[in-house]
Amino acid sequence: MTTNRRRFLAGSAAVAAASVSKVAMAALPEPVIQTKPDTMPPLVPGTGRPYNPVVTLNGWTLPWRMKGGVKEFHLVAEPVVREMAPGFKAHLWGYNGQSPGPTIEVVEGDRVRIFVTNKLPEHTSVHWHGQRLPNGMDGVTGLTQPGIPPGKTFVYEFVARRPGTFMYHPHADEMTQMAMGMMGFWVTHPRTKHPLIDEADRDFCFLLSAYDIDPGSYTPRIMTMLDFNLWTWNSRVFPGIDSLNVRKNDRVRIRIGNLTMTNHPMHIHGHEFAITGTDGGPTPRSTRWQEVTTDIGVGQMRQLEFIADEEGDWAFHCHKSHHTMNAMGHNVPTMIGVDHSGIARQVNKLIPEYMVMGERGMSDMAEMTMPLPDNTVPMMTGEGPFGGVEMGGMFSVIKVRRDLQAGDYSDPGWFKHPAGTVAYEWTGALAEPARSSDAGRSAMPRADKAAAPTEVQVRKPAGHSGH
Repeated sequence: MTTNRRRFLAGSAAVAAASVSKVAMAALPEPVIQTKPDTMPPLVPGTGRPYNPVVTLNGWTLPWRMKGGVKEFHLVAEPVVREMAPGFKAHLWGYNGQSPGPTIEVVEGDRVRIFVTNKLPEHTSVHWHGQRLPNGMDGVTGLTQPGIPPGKTFVYEFVARRPGTFMYHPHADEMTQMAMGMMGFWVTHPRTKHPLIDEADRDFCFLLSAYDIDPGSYTPRIMTMLDFNLWTWNSRVFPGIDSLNVRKNDRVRIRIGNLTMTNHPMHIHGHEFAITGTDGGPTPRSTRWQEVTTDIGVGQMRQLEFIADEEGDWAFHCHKSHHTMNAMGHNVPTMIGVDHSGIARQVNKLIPEYMVMGERGMSDMAEMTMPLPDNTVPMMTGEGPFGGVEMGGMFSVIKVRRDLQAGDYSDPGWFKHPAGTVAYEWTGALAEPARSSDAGRSAMPRADKAAAPTEVQVRKPAGHSGH
């Protein structure tokens, strides 16, 4: 933590005394700050009730302290710099040095106390999305509480009453603050064995978010309603999204929350999964079925579970094709099949770096060496073992390996395919395709001769009455 940050928070304790209840008059827990975009190892609890911790994709879990039987956390709402992909950074708002903020993990029945220090240039609040709690702790500015002014610290205190997958975000100037990246994950683990919650070997979580950041710029355009150009998991775009590394035959749980402006059909290759939980809690077993794609609506949480019994590097992505691409203008014309090489030669005399776009499809974009503005990520990028992956945005890989050890989340590298299990080019002769030659053998036979004309009788009305 920087010296300036320590100095600010040391002085903020006195300010906080006027803004918090009597139960929080003691010194605040020191806020933990994290700016690295790596996926951090799970935070194994050292105090309080034990649980199996989650792994936040390209994120981390917020440490706490126990005080008088209460689990205390400290969130700092502040401007942050988030590296969305290597070499591409965005100026966002978030918590404790990152957007999204750190994941908060508690156990069913825990009494929690969350100090929130506001270092934004405007007031804020925190809504604990999906929680059962006293109305005055719900975090809606003007309705259930006054906004937290800049420089002030408020405290929220409630009991985590039910296990499940939740999130937190502001309910103050929401259009601006959420568009700037203010959000975080919350997981409440069951206190005892739950009939609807199975033990998971690997438990991942991340939030879906969207941004409109012009190439070469750093700050999102907060007035955008639909035409976003960056679709992210935990404010990261492929190839900046880490892989999900699991051991063969692990039970894998993936928790996803959607805070974008549209739905996302999340699709996993090579495995079937079931929806075992929502922000309403664990789903009844009678409602679960196997599928490979599930749609996650705006403001919803979904908990997917499957047995990772197929080795390999399996794609995991949103199935909206534009959501697996990075920044690009929306008004680029379709040039497929258009030979504009002559025009390109003429333009090159004036603009030496001009390049033809889209003549054979968009895959060429991934191979171009066209100069990009500073602080911009290519539209389609990422290298796999067989060449360009030609993806961006909401895309990652689930890496299933038999030799990965329990608790090991390190990247095992690319999958080594057994001989004869990779698609290959066929160089032999191809049989002639069978074709139908007789009209009578077709489901819709062709007429052999012109049909006889049909006489149509037309009766004109004698008057306008009755029209």
